[in-house]
Amino acid sequence: MKIGHATYVTDPQLDIRLAPRPYLHPVRTLAGTVVTDELCFDHPWHLGASVTLADVNGWNFWGGRTYVRDQGYTWLEDHGSIHHVTPTQLIWRDGNGTNVLTEERHITAAPAADGWELSFRYALTAPTDQPVTLGSPATNGRTGGAGYGGFFWRCPPAEKAMSSVEHGSAAPELTLTVDDSYALTFRGLAGDDRWFVRTEGYIGVCAALAWEKPLLIPPGETLDRHLRVLIRDLD
Repeated sequence: MKIGHATYVTDPQLDIRLAPRPYLHPVRTLAGTVVTDELCFDHPWHLGASVTLADVNGWNFWGGRTYVRDQGYTWLEDHGSIHHVTPTQLIWRDGNGTNVLTEERHITAAPAADGWELSFRYALTAPTDQPVTLGSPATNGRTGGAGYGGFFWRCPPAEKAMSSVEHGSAAPELTLTVDDSYALTFRGLAGDDRWFVRTEGYIGVCAALAWEKPLLIPPGETLDRHLRVLIRDLD
């Protein structure tokens, strides 16, 4: 499915250990440069641009190993998956087939003065009879700013990448410049969200929901986020 200069993969057929979920890839600049990556050799569960969380009521919707307090990253049979049931409605299903969250998602594209902008709005609603707790490796004991989880964007390998803000910042926007070839400007933090940004090892940005402490969605209530990404060529 095409959305602007991006392809939306709605129903990927992937191993459960990769936490299958809809994602955007490839996303391209107006000149055609690909600015997302998928099934990466280092982290195969990194899938383009997607909404993904390492801990939802104890279930891993991020993929890969789970960070266990006092043990570190461990392979567990705790992976969930996310599925469209209508073009805008999704269900987050745990490994037992139980619906943990429902989601309303709207993705659009619009021209911008020097590129184009992707709009990604998602709203997560807890069941009416129980709360949902969102966590991260950081909330489960990992140190070093590992509060990732939320809207996550994985870029292709590159020689050089620079971020306009520091890892863990709550700045209104973050611009990632890659190889002097393209720039991505992210906006849309809310509440206590923080920017998780990597420019070494791999290149990626996450609008992290549970940076230092778990985020609770009370029964029947909704957590709403609206991320916008300006995608520009630089050469």
